Amino acid sequence: MAKRKICIIVASRANYGRIKSLLEAVDQHPDLELQLIVGASGLLYRFGQVVKVIENDGFKVTAKVYSIVEGENLTTMAKSTGLAIQELATLFENLEPDVVVTVADRFETMGTAVAASYMNICLAHTQGGEVSGSIDESVRHAITKLAHLHFPANQQAADILRRMGEDPERIFVTGCPAIDLAARAPKEINQEFFDRYGGVGPAIRADQPYLVVLQHPVTTEFGQGMAQIEHTLGAVLSSGIQAVWLWPNVDAGSDEVSKGLRMFREREPEAPIHFYRNFTPEDYVTLIANAACLVGNSSSGIREGAFLGTPTVNIGSRQNNRTRGPNVMDVPYDQGQIAHAIGQQVAHGPYPSTPIYGDGTAGKQMAEVLATAEVSIQKKFVISG
Repeated sequence: MAKRKICIIVASRANYGRIKSLLEAVDQHPDLELQLIVGASGLLYRFGQVVKVIENDGFKVTAKVYSIVEGENLTTMAKSTGLAIQELATLFENLEPDVVVTVADRFETMGTAVAASYMNICLAHTQGGEVSGSIDESVRHAITKLAHLHFPANQQAADILRRMGEDPERIFVTGCPAIDLAARAPKEINQEFFDRYGGVGPAIRADQPYLVVLQHPVTTEFGQGMAQIEHTLGAVLSSGIQAVWLWPNVDAGSDEVSKGLRMFREREPEAPIHFYRNFTPEDYVTLIANAACLVGNSSSGIREGAFLGTPTVNIGSRQNNRTRGPNVMDVPYDQGQIAHAIGQQVAHGPYPSTPIYGDGTAGKQMAEVLATAEVSIQKKFVISG
């Protein structure tokens, strides 16, 4: 019997960390054939060029899709989604996958979902049923209504999928593959860890406490990124703790956030903040596992951070209402409140592990479902009792 062809799209550095264990499980499954497409910011140097990390990890990249329109504003984000639909439609026609897997809630994910569903290809979606802020909330639920197989990270998300009319028999609570990496990645850190990644700014000392900062633009608050990043920069600087700062993603407003960071570097060249473009998925887990506090608006403080017990200061609306553990403290974009929260979280220290997004076996569970589940393209609305 022919292997079932599973096409997985990796579109960003975070995307890869969220799906790497599934790529491994599909690649190793005797009844599955992995088709790996890398696209969008995953190909671009200034966003970490994660395609190089993927290839270094030993994966064979089946195809690449260049679909990012420069500008990082609302118009270019919409155009990039349209371009992704066009390019992926051609690839899907040539590759003829049995199932396409799309991840979470980004605009590249929307392009994948539209192309696959219109081409009568079974669509599997990870991380559906969750709630948050930004345009991600709308995109995630829209993809749910296009998807045929659902891999929510927890029971709460699964319950939301059922309330959205999704067939309970097509919902598989597997956990999030990102937790698989959190469960297995090395937890020790040393000076060489920081030195090998280069970056810009005063060197990070591995024997001293450090913050990790990752703040993305919020598309529904376009135009406010510069002011928002200034509050976070001021709070981090006033903490007196050295910081590892990762560059923002490609969403609309990225230029504003990046400009704020560059201006800060020019006026505060000796500030104890080192800026990095990217870490491998495993090294990123090691990085946040050893951090005194994770600061910003990335979901990793809520997802991996809960599992690792990393103290997290979540800023603003980007993660509104997302299920979280006791490790997270929420604050608005206010320098004083952010600084106060950082101080409290650093003083608290590590939290107990809270496995609300999985137990570290998601990838293998998903691969088994992809190998055995009925491949159907007919959607139906199910009213649950």
